[in-house]
Amino acid sequence: MTILQAIILGLVQGLTEFIPVSSTAHLVFAARAVNLYGGMNKTLQAQQTTATIAVVQLGTLLAVLIYFARDIINILRAFIADHLALLSGSKKSAGSKLSKDAWLGWLVIIGSLPVGILGLLLKKVIEGTFTKNLWVIATMMIVVAILLAIAELVGKRNRGMDQLGVGDALAVGSAQVLALIPGSSRSGSTIMAGLFAGETRETAARFSFLLSIPAIAASGLLELKEAASKLPHDSYAPLLVATIVSGIVGYASIWFLLRFLRTHSTGVFIAYRVIVGGLILAALSAGYISANI
Repeated sequence: MTILQAIILGLVQGLTEFIPVSSTAHLVFAARAVNLYGGMNKTLQAQQTTATIAVVQLGTLLAVLIYFARDIINILRAFIADHLALLSGSKKSAGSKLSKDAWLGWLVIIGSLPVGILGLLLKKVIEGTFTKNLWVIATMMIVVAILLAIAELVGKRNRGMDQLGVGDALAVGSAQVLALIPGSSRSGSTIMAGLFAGETRETAARFSFLLSIPAIAASGLLELKEAASKLPHDSYAPLLVATIVSGIVGYASIWFLLRFLRTHSTGVFIAYRVIVGGLILAALSAGYISANI
């Protein structure tokens, strides 16, 4: 991987990780466009591409950690303090209720379980050629776009962060499993579930971003070991560059989307997904591009 390839991958990852348009779809196309790890056999190329994508995602993880640093510190502080107080018995007089921040910590944990369990069980499938198949990617881009459009129509959008419960964590966490299927978009799937659950658009996005922390961290750190064994040694420096670029651009993407969703619907992203997905299907049907790497 060259520095130019790294910068391109970092830009694409940072721009698309948090915008509900499917970062995997765009990264697969970017990897093809720059001929990433060309010359390898298809299976190894798919594995190296997966490892690269997962590691570059650590840059966007850093973006989330920095952007939501105050929220994360408050959640961790309240989570530890409240549970220590419960264990010591000092909260009994208060009805043993957790604070809002500590409760949000539990919701993130609960919401992370589905994708964590299935991600480990399906690890070999995720690393293989199936997750780079353009038929799958294009189809899921359109399917999630339709679901997101329905969520926009039927969602009540009247619940904020303070009103989130176990039902929200289970709904959004289960939807996050869709992100294991390429083209779904982790942010698109989770925001869609949040809207179905009656959350405001901004709340759905904020909870989606908080829920992304364990998912991206687990994926990136697990693949870090794979990357060390599967990637060429001369790709380490470019990989670092790609990760840094994705972090900087990812931070800007978070800032943009949260402000955008305060006054706009996800309609522009829905239309984009349908158009791009349709164009990919048309190109595949006409034989202009191949389904796999």
